[in-house]
Amino acid sequence: MSRIQIPLDVLTSRLNLGDRFQGLRSGPLSGRFSNLRPVSEFLDFKRLSKPANFSEMQSRVNYNLSHFSSNYAVVFAMLSIYALLTNWLLLFDIILVVAGMFLIGRLEGRDLQIGSFRATSSQLYTGLLIVAVPLGLIASPFSTLLWLIGASGVAILGHASFMDKPIDEAFSGEAV
Repeated sequence: MSRIQIPLDVLTSRLNLGDRFQGLRSGPLSGRFSNLRPVSEFLDFKRLSKPANFSEMQSRVNYNLSHFSSNYAVVFAMLSIYALLTNWLLLFDIILVVAGMFLIGRLEGRDLQIGSFRATSSQLYTGLLIVAVPLGLIASPFSTLLWLIGASGVAILGHASFMDKPIDEAFSGEAV
């Protein structure tokens, strides 16, 4: 029996995802949020409407993903913060790993000596790994990540597909 080959480039080329994420990698973070649209424009309920067909929805998504890209990044960041605040064990594990790495790095390769106890940096990293990995697996980071992907996908793509283009943009592609 032959394997089913799914051409991912055909699926993603319609939304032009490769070029959209290229802008995220180039430039500083302050430049990323310089084109943040006002909330009144982002949540303009007068422009909400159901798209007539798939091509109109695709056109709306293409326009809105570039027009509101900084707003969508803020929505994703807010959902990420919500996901961490509702999963205290995962938040604790992340803080434990970051603080542990920082404190072990502050030793600058020297051994940690507390009374008669002596531990090398390698032993400290191993101890941090032995504690953090099981704690991280118990905290279910994969389900949190999948929830974050699903929630942000529904929120962002839902907004992008139902938010109509402005009037001046709707007629810019048509010939006179």
